[in-house]
Amino acid sequence: MAKVLCVLYDDPTEGYPASYARDGLPVIDHYPGGQTTPTPEAVDFTPGHLLGSVSGELGLRRFLEAAGHTLVVTSDKEGAGSVFDRELPDADIVISQPFWPAYLTADRIAAAKNLKLAVTAGIGSDHVDLDAAIAHGVTVAEVTYCNSISVAEHVVMSILALVRNYLPSHRVAVEGGWNIADCVARSYDLEGMQVGTVAAGRIGLAVLRRLAPFDVALHYTDRHRLPRAVEEELGLTFHESAADMVPHCDVVTVNAPLHPETEGLFGDELLGTMKRGAYLINTARARIVDRDAVDRALRDGRLAGYAGDVWFPQPAPADHPWRSMPHHGMTPHISGSSLSAQARYAAGTREILESWFAGRPIREEYLIVDGGALAGAGAHSYSVSG
Repeated sequence: MAKVLCVLYDDPTEGYPASYARDGLPVIDHYPGGQTTPTPEAVDFTPGHLLGSVSGELGLRRFLEAAGHTLVVTSDKEGAGSVFDRELPDADIVISQPFWPAYLTADRIAAAKNLKLAVTAGIGSDHVDLDAAIAHGVTVAEVTYCNSISVAEHVVMSILALVRNYLPSHRVAVEGGWNIADCVARSYDLEGMQVGTVAAGRIGLAVLRRLAPFDVALHYTDRHRLPRAVEEELGLTFHESAADMVPHCDVVTVNAPLHPETEGLFGDELLGTMKRGAYLINTARARIVDRDAVDRALRDGRLAGYAGDVWFPQPAPADHPWRSMPHHGMTPHISGSSLSAQARYAAGTREILESWFAGRPIREEYLIVDGGALAGAGAHSYSVSG
């Protein structure tokens, strides 16, 4: 029998919900391109309920305990005295979310003598040291595509919020004001702007498709070029690198995984090549940009706005400069954790566990590391330092 250690974010401050704003979710059985949504043998939760917090338990407890496994769920993940560190040494499986990541460092993996499987309930496994996972024979899997559209919607929302100066204008209304000039002095139309994405995988391409009706000029860079038919359909301009692309863009959105090639990509040098007054959106990973360089670029006017929901570390400390820098639209890491997305990544987590316990292969598209090497989606998206 296995010990499953699950790290999830805290319940709402007013307690776990007794009711919800809507009665259910639209039924989606496949993603763009044809990949099916998760197909576990069963689920023990109601789609649309809060599954990603500690009381939601990803709907896993009944399933795991009925099979004789042990489930430990906690939000306490930081420091040597944390529940996570205390429970990790004899855990067989670790589950966490990108929004509240349990950082599986090389030291933690070395200390987890029983660890065989690390599951990301969501997309993005950079909180796992992939080199260490490979060295110790730990399989790493994530629920690929489960919240890609959720994040793409957040990107489009963030772009419009920054360009139209929505958040400060909303604040004027909340605070009882009505000075229209204050609201529109930094408000522009998105129409006609040059918009580029760093990476055009599932999320980046979904962003491009959603922006096309806004009559913008679309650009992208990716190490895997899109088919010509897609480029022609959306009127895309391909660039060999981010450095080639960003000088042309009024808006840049980052939709790339974090790995050695992308870490620190947007520092003072690259930001300095962007148009004065450009907007930068990052819902990918915080360390793709230089924290302090972004702050400087907003204060000196190089950037007109920065938005996203990814921070490092997560949760971000109260004195993190992105909380107080001007002209930002930051949120906690929520873009991929809508109630709609939670239903999919909870189901996908159960599907992965069902396959693991039954000795069946995990879906290829869910695999990041397997058999001592990058595999599946991991081989496509990640690189390792070795």
